[in-house]
Amino acid sequence: MKLKIKRLNLVAGKPVCMIHEETAQKMSLHVANRVSIKSKSRRKIISVVDTAKGILKPDEIAVSEEIFEVLGLNDKEIVDVKIADGPRSIEFIKKKLNGNTLDKNEIREIIFDISNNALTEVEVAFFVSAVYKCDMNLDETKYLIEAMVESGNIMRLKGLVVDKHCIGGVAGNRTTPIVVSICAAAGLTMPKTSSRAITSAAGTADTIETIAKVDLSINEIKKVIRKTNACFVWGGALGLAPVDDKIIKIEKIANIDSTAQLLASILSKKISVGSKYILIDIPCGKSAKVSIKDATKLKDKFLKLGEKFHLKIEVLLTDGSEPIGNGIGPALEINDVIKVLRREDPPYDLEEKSLILAGKILEMSGKAEKNKGIEMARKILESNKAFMKFEQIINVQEGCVKMQEPAKFSYSIHADRKGKIKHIDNFFINKIARHAGCPEDKQAGVYLHKKKSDVLIRGDKILTIYASTKEKLEYAKRSYKQNKKKMIEYW
Repeated sequence: MKLKIKRLNLVAGKPVCMIHEETAQKMSLHVANRVSIKSKSRRKIISVVDTAKGILKPDEIAVSEEIFEVLGLNDKEIVDVKIADGPRSIEFIKKKLNGNTLDKNEIREIIFDISNNALTEVEVAFFVSAVYKCDMNLDETKYLIEAMVESGNIMRLKGLVVDKHCIGGVAGNRTTPIVVSICAAAGLTMPKTSSRAITSAAGTADTIETIAKVDLSINEIKKVIRKTNACFVWGGALGLAPVDDKIIKIEKIANIDSTAQLLASILSKKISVGSKYILIDIPCGKSAKVSIKDATKLKDKFLKLGEKFHLKIEVLLTDGSEPIGNGIGPALEINDVIKVLRREDPPYDLEEKSLILAGKILEMSGKAEKNKGIEMARKILESNKAFMKFEQIINVQEGCVKMQEPAKFSYSIHADRKGKIKHIDNFFINKIARHAGCPEDKQAGVYLHKKKSDVLIRGDKILTIYASTKEKLEYAKRSYKQNKKKMIEYW
């Protein structure tokens, strides 16, 4: 059917079009069906359909700006609109849902259909669910990584390119800015791309964004790296394995994170930036994302995939049973990072873990002798070189290193008896911080005044919740009261 373009300046983040309800009925179209739109230049795109009346005439079609850009359309241009069949990859997703193994071409087709917006978000959610439910073997995971890398941009960097990644789940634990600063000060190239938080209160990108720009282009990143050896950026702005970001969006909504997707998400991004030396941090233990048994299995998969991609990968199983650092939430976590780098009353656990990770990378890359990495990392930290490097990176990323004020409204929890803290649960601390507004609200979060093994006197302040509105503070307070016995255990 021939329809006239009507420009609504609609930015949807994906190809979306709207047609009049009468026209939809004539074409036997329903909401969320697909149509093929062909311009007079014979360019074609597949789009998801919505229907409307009032803002459109029966002979008009409104398309999102994404379609305008791809097809090079003009307002009032006539386009050819036809019903489009669903992509073949839907059948492959069903195959996976039934517990079958996918081959390289099937996985590649699914990933490229996600990349090209040929699959709806509902269909992507079915794929995410299928992988979560049925898992993937090592070969399938390898094909998934390869397809993700192929679907996006690739950076070529010179020098010793190193990287690290933590699988997450531990409240606080903002080691990355410290590790990157130490390693870059030692002369290593560390292009740190990070995703935003999925289930925790903050990711590295969320945290750095409190003081600097993180949505840089690839050319901007290269300039930052040329000047500083490193960067702290959000991977979603780069087109590096872009399908990963679309999958993460669905995982965030569903609050699920499968092993195969986790492996593919991490390694596709590392391969895309040209990393050759990669350190994987897997926190495990009580209230961590994975148990020690599962962490050991995950470590084995990382090492085997490293061999398949000719990467030098080392995996550390670290204690993830408790929060690390005092601040939980973007602004509170960046304050902990600055304290460590400036040597100003730093959280001991955050500092020590950062030194262990940085030391391992220095040894892996040959910058430090075996068993001498932590010593070298500590010297760089204590000499102020790490802070100067951090400040340089932040300044080049159009930021300024400064301590952040927490959100306006607060509520503190006090000890109601004498005792000793036995355990603080990561899951519930993250949950309360998210209920307070994290990670979207950068100033929200939880500050831990006491940690595991600290002795309490009645009236001691244990933690403070921060929120930008009274409503969010009340929501977080209710969450604490409902879960306080699970969240903090006493001797």
